[in-house]
Amino acid sequence: MPHDSMMYPEVEGLLERAGSKFGLCTLGATRAREINAYFGQLGDGVGTMVPPQVTSLSSKPLSIAFEEIASDKIVPIKSDSDA
Repeated sequence: MPHDSMMYPEVEGLLERAGSKFGLCTLGATRAREINAYFGQLGDGVGTMVPPQVTSLSSKPLSIAFEEIASDKIVPIKSDSDA
């Protein structure tokens, strides 16, 4: 599947969903750690982590996390000061 830009999903769309660069970095990194932990514990039979919420061609946790954000599967928590 060819893409028009080097990054998919495009960073502009991700920023609209996350609200800020810091929010995007925090949300993406947190979810990427969860995805990485999920893949790490697959062989143990524990099943305590949430699996990836999108079907991705990428095997990189951060790319999967960004795709989840782009598809609104992962959304930032709004604080009272953001509302």
